[in-house]
Amino acid sequence: MRKTALFLTLSFLILSPTTTYATTTESSLAPHAASAVLMDADTGAVIFAKNPHQRRPIASVTKLASLLLFMEALDKRQMHENDSVTTSSYAASMGGSQIFLKEGEKMSVHDLLKAIALASANDATVALAEHLAGTQDRFVAMMNQKSRTLGLEDTHFQNSNGLPAADHYASAYDLAQLSRALLAHKRITMYTSSYSDYIRKNTPKPFWLVNTNKLIRFYPGMDGLKTGYTKDAKYCLAATAKRQNLRFIAVVLGEPTAPIRNAEVAMLMNDGFSRFTKKPLYAKNQTVVMVPVSRGKWKAVAAITREDVGILTDKANGNPIVHYVVNWRPVAAPVFQGQKLGEVVGFIQKSRVVTYDLIAQTDVPKITWWLMIQRIFQDLIHFGSSAS
Repeated sequence: MRKTALFLTLSFLILSPTTTYATTTESSLAPHAASAVLMDADTGAVIFAKNPHQRRPIASVTKLASLLLFMEALDKRQMHENDSVTTSSYAASMGGSQIFLKEGEKMSVHDLLKAIALASANDATVALAEHLAGTQDRFVAMMNQKSRTLGLEDTHFQNSNGLPAADHYASAYDLAQLSRALLAHKRITMYTSSYSDYIRKNTPKPFWLVNTNKLIRFYPGMDGLKTGYTKDAKYCLAATAKRQNLRFIAVVLGEPTAPIRNAEVAMLMNDGFSRFTKKPLYAKNQTVVMVPVSRGKWKAVAAITREDVGILTDKANGNPIVHYVVNWRPVAAPVFQGQKLGEVVGFIQKSRVVTYDLIAQTDVPKITWWLMIQRIFQDLIHFGSSAS
């Protein structure tokens, strides 16, 4: 292999008892939903779709976008879970689901997040939005910008909590993608997986929170994410469940009742877990290849996986060959930790089904002049000893 090669590909073949799968559209899985999607959370593969791009009112499922911004702010240390948030008169005025915040009341970010994730509290959502962005309007602008960044083409927000508003909508597909982005923040399921909790614990009036997603208690593996209901939106749910190495996202919009909504989400999840398996390829943070680095302090950097890498396959289909390729290019310093260096591409038969990024494990700064001179002398000495 020449050192000057610009593009390198490693290919591996794996025998697997599965083959390519197609998106299911049979309405028997969600007959009462106006729209629905079942998606593999890791790959984004759509397994079931019913009117997936139809723009609809989504009620409190809106809070997925708010929670995503809150999780990002925590990860970036723009706010902390023990920060104290002071309730504005505007936040205290919210109707619908609420924890009855009073103007001037102080509550921690942690407790506000519990109130949003479990009780779908509109007042808590606005209080935290104002804490992060200054005003709800600025926060809503952030929500819409995030939607554009994620490529959500059928989503637009007018507020942070999903109270009825004109020109406020999303599609089932967009909400599934939004859920994927939210699940990238492992902290979120620490909140959404609880069935009940308390806020104002050390006060004369502790407030009991009960999760509006009853499947958390009754469906094995369910650990999120968000329910919603208004008269126009009807009953909505963006749910996620994990069993072994499979995680699915099910979104239903416009269901006639809460029991029917829950039953149809359970049917979607059952379909996913019964039909599919995942062939593991690499674990999260596993080194896949050492990528050469020119003009770097080190001559190579480990390209690692950002997440568990696998290929989703349908148990019902034949016995084809599943394969994957690892693509990468040599890079020049500086290299930054987390920088994309290549990708793992999975195929079933000849169909490309999934792509995972490979990222730099560490920084590689540019080589110094002194180290470059040392390296040249070392190479000369090595060349001389080899020649003799």
